[in-house]
Amino acid sequence: MTPASASADILRRAAAAAGIDPTDAAPLRTGSNDIFELRNGIIARIGKPNSIDTAERELQVSRWLNVSGIPTVEASESRYRPTVVDNRPVTWWRLIPDHRPSTPAELGAALRRLHVLDPPTTFELPQYQPFARVLEELSAATAIGDEDQKWLIQHYSTLRQQYEQLPPAERKAVIHGDAWQGNLIVSHSGTPVFLDLDKVSIGRPEWDLVQLAVDHTDFTRLTAADYRSFVAAYGGHDMTTSTMFRLFADIQELRWTTFAIGLSHRDESARAEAAHRIACLRGYIAKPWVWNAL
Repeated sequence: MTPASASADILRRAAAAAGIDPTDAAPLRTGSNDIFELRNGIIARIGKPNSIDTAERELQVSRWLNVSGIPTVEASESRYRPTVVDNRPVTWWRLIPDHRPSTPAELGAALRRLHVLDPPTTFELPQYQPFARVLEELSAATAIGDEDQKWLIQHYSTLRQQYEQLPPAERKAVIHGDAWQGNLIVSHSGTPVFLDLDKVSIGRPEWDLVQLAVDHTDFTRLTAADYRSFVAAYGGHDMTTSTMFRLFADIQELRWTTFAIGLSHRDESARAEAAHRIACLRGYIAKPWVWNAL
């Protein structure tokens, strides 16, 4: 059974258990989660194996943030527990129609509100782990050459050592953990809404700022004017001027590369993209880089 057919089978069985019609389900995205759009304005999100706790916490985070005045995607029809099939959690969400990605300024303003929020008291958020599963993914990779694999593992070790030698954080905050414009959408009413809540955690706020910072410095994705609008909306903190910026940027880019490697075994385009990203990290391709979304 292919990964796509396996996900479709899990969706069908989970929908039957939850009393949801899976007819004409349309796949929206594959990756760390497989996402489908169903009839009646329902979005199904299929988590990875053994991620039931993460799915349950994502539903808790959604309820808590909405009550706290931070709009997020909401569970469909009070379905506040995942449906579990073959040890994979399926969560059900309300479709947000007619939306667009946020602007850099909208994202900066939303992160500013999020980062001053007190942590929840009814459940515990995990500490953000910037290296989560990176070494495991690199060590298990079969779609890259031995030389590249050895280099990436050494690069990981160097970055991890440097990160662990940083002085303690001046402050930690509630962070989104994957803050980019596609994970803050703006509905037809003009309300910015956070998506993909599985990495919401307690961590250095810089992890929510570095993605747009590297979009500006290392890629062709963000103009200087757009980056300035992000910084201004956040309150003036420019991540690119921090002494920690290059370390955070290198870690983020390694994570993005590891994600592509993890998809390579089942997707030829992901394999080509992973090879391109590795070449960039190794200095074979000059900046600004162009990386394709996966």
